[in-house]
Amino acid sequence: MLVNRTIEKTLQSLLTQYPILSLTGPRQAGKTTLLKKLLPNYRYVSLEDTDMRTFATEDPRDFLNTFDQFVIFDEAQRVPTLFNYLQNKVDTDQIMGQYVISGSQNFLLLESITQSLAGRVAMLQLFPFDFAELTSAQLLPNQYTSLFYTGSYPAIFNRNLSPTTYYNNYVNTYVERDVRTIINVKDLAVFRLFLKLCAGRVGQVLNLNSLATECGISSHTARAWLGILEASSIVFLMTPFFQNINKRLVKSQKLYFWDVGLLSFLLDIRDPEQLVSYYLRGNMFENMILSEIHKRNYHEQLHQNFYFYRDSNQNEIDLLVQHAAQFDLVEIKSSQTLHADFWKGLRHFEENQAEMTRHKYLIYGGSDAYQRQNTAVLPWQKCGQVLG
Repeated sequence: MLVNRTIEKTLQSLLTQYPILSLTGPRQAGKTTLLKKLLPNYRYVSLEDTDMRTFATEDPRDFLNTFDQFVIFDEAQRVPTLFNYLQNKVDTDQIMGQYVISGSQNFLLLESITQSLAGRVAMLQLFPFDFAELTSAQLLPNQYTSLFYTGSYPAIFNRNLSPTTYYNNYVNTYVERDVRTIINVKDLAVFRLFLKLCAGRVGQVLNLNSLATECGISSHTARAWLGILEASSIVFLMTPFFQNINKRLVKSQKLYFWDVGLLSFLLDIRDPEQLVSYYLRGNMFENMILSEIHKRNYHEQLHQNFYFYRDSNQNEIDLLVQHAAQFDLVEIKSSQTLHADFWKGLRHFEENQAEMTRHKYLIYGGSDAYQRQNTAVLPWQKCGQVLG
């Protein structure tokens, strides 16, 4: 099944404005499938192929003369020396949409782009299916716990795969290939433990020293490994909102996973029934909603800035969406019924920062949308509406 992707129109538009388009994102998010679907007249060259990689490495000029225009270079980070020659080629030819470069090892690919192709390349990121894509293909489940288990990677839906088997293979591939390529991890078992410990801290204010101690590594190593998880689109960090006028605000980041199915696997969930009363269910729901909002922000090129709010008195708001000097406030609750204390953080912020409060939202695990206490209450499936 070919699911229409939100990013399609943006991608096609940017190809008319830049000589090179870069498409990055986590492994198996559907990048190659999307490019082949949208660009059937482009030649496709995988630099995973040994012969192609050797050709590009040993004679890059002849390689680019052979593949001179309208070409997709997949896994382009495998030949970093090619990027200097790409710069000269597109500067000479002046053809919009001449090349598309794609890859799953985002850190290495982006490093090559920033060194050689600044100003010549439009950069897009593709993540696993968002809610709009799942809805259009009639794949979004009625119960959010079902999505906790399956996640949203395309292969699980397209090939009806077992989520447990899929994510086991995914983690093995990620650790064995991507992590080994980027950093010299002496003991991959320790890195796997680090990954699982990160999952256990989902939605929590991150204490890097505690994480490092529990994993048996230094804080410096923990910071480096967390950076790798970010660069390869496994996790993302939420930045706290704070102002100098209030010294009591929490200034540490929060940790989330881009895919809630991968998160479930790392938490050793092997059956959706385990999720009914799972102790981290609320954190996982928050993760799913924030991941969805972040995906939409990237897929639709909205360029919104996101924060969370928390002070030393435990007043907290899960998401602040910035609009110049004002913010939309978003509270996230997994419950299917609403309780008065759900408004505690929203009310506190509005009372103390009225001039900064724009709109208020409460996203919950129920199915109805309505207004309550001057707040738009949205079911989880409609969480993207907080971005307009």
